[in-house]
Amino acid sequence: MTHHQFIAVIDVGKTNAKLAIVDAENLKEVAVRTRPNTVLSGPPWPHFDLEGHWAFFLDALTEFGQTHTITGISITTHGAAVVLLDKDGALAAPMLDYEHTGPDDRAAEYDAIRPKFSQTGSPRLPMGLNVGAQLDWQFTVDPTLRDRTAHILTYPQYWAWRLTDVMATEVTSLGCHTDLWNPYEGDFSSLVDTLGISKKLPTAQKSGSIAGKLADNIATQTGLSSDIPVAFGIHDSNASLYPHVIGQDGAFSVVSTGTWVIAMAVGGAQVTLDPARDTLINVNALGAAVPSARFMGGRSFEDIRGTSTAEPNAQDRMRLIADGVMLLPSVVQGSGPYPDRMHSWTVEPETDGARMLGLSYYLALMTDTCLNLIGATGSTIIEGPFARNADYLDMLAAIRPDGVCASAASTGTSAGSALLLLDDAPYQSPSKVTCPQDAADLRAYASRWRNEVKPL
Repeated sequence: MTHHQFIAVIDVGKTNAKLAIVDAENLKEVAVRTRPNTVLSGPPWPHFDLEGHWAFFLDALTEFGQTHTITGISITTHGAAVVLLDKDGALAAPMLDYEHTGPDDRAAEYDAIRPKFSQTGSPRLPMGLNVGAQLDWQFTVDPTLRDRTAHILTYPQYWAWRLTDVMATEVTSLGCHTDLWNPYEGDFSSLVDTLGISKKLPTAQKSGSIAGKLADNIATQTGLSSDIPVAFGIHDSNASLYPHVIGQDGAFSVVSTGTWVIAMAVGGAQVTLDPARDTLINVNALGAAVPSARFMGGRSFEDIRGTSTAEPNAQDRMRLIADGVMLLPSVVQGSGPYPDRMHSWTVEPETDGARMLGLSYYLALMTDTCLNLIGATGSTIIEGPFARNADYLDMLAAIRPDGVCASAASTGTSAGSALLLLDDAPYQSPSKVTCPQDAADLRAYASRWRNEVKPL
């Protein structure tokens, strides 16, 4: 009789930090502790409470270790984040919150030194969303910081180092619009030399590589076995993608839906990405470049829906197509494939049901636009809340030639992260969406929508 295995996952999102215990047999979270990821105001700049998180993680590991057989520890965190350490392993400076606007003060100077999109696949983003912009600004406002910094660790790998005493950077975190990585060559970008940090960045590891065993002092402190392996860890969007990367064969794409709808193409056609249309290269857990495109789909849904709870009926469906009622981009400006456009209806919907239907079709057609921008081929897997929107799925199933699947599994970041330590975990194949009976009408509607949108 083998012991039931559980993976402890450190999961730091922008809003909350949590420690989750994931059951190795079904990848479900069986126990969770969370604490708010409160940003401390400074000095010297708004920063994250790393010591508070660390004490919280150790407490939760101690507590859960008494009730579950923890056989491994994995880590996932938000992107656009690095930790600067001095030669003794103490913080060289507090860890900057990427939403701080300080780096914008040096936008012109930073633009002059950052590598081209064609080298990094990294779009130019505001605030500290490009890690290179964070470092350039921090080294300027604190002129002694560059010399005091001996090691720069990507964020999940900072926690791996605290647990194992092994330092690393890692491909998915470096590949998250940092400007520091060349995803085509699988190596650091030219910016690393420009910023004078090439000696400060440890080797880039694959997410699932084992950092090492739990350090003796941590094992003693938590009561856990010092034989427990710790994975280097993974950037959170990539944690959601990972089960499909290892579970699917051939070309496919994953559309992760939430506030942001992020389309990611694996093994698709070669395309030249257009940074002006909110495309970027992510890097998956195996180190491969993943062309990606995004728009604020969840936010668009809330904006147009307002307080309505209406469901479209058969008459709404007939009238919408007959009358050519269409929502044109873009509900949210400043991002997505049509960042400069203001949304409009071709014909004002007559009912709330029709408005909801037009909105679902808009979200599907924007998703399709994103998939085409990144050369997606093969099956399209929809994850998250939109996987439960039948009208959205119908439209996509009608217009995506290689089929659409809806993923019921709430794979989520903790499950994908736990999977880094499991060789034989079950893959829940997403269920295929049946092509709707009115597919021809939906294809005609889609073609009219594209013509309305065309003059770029």
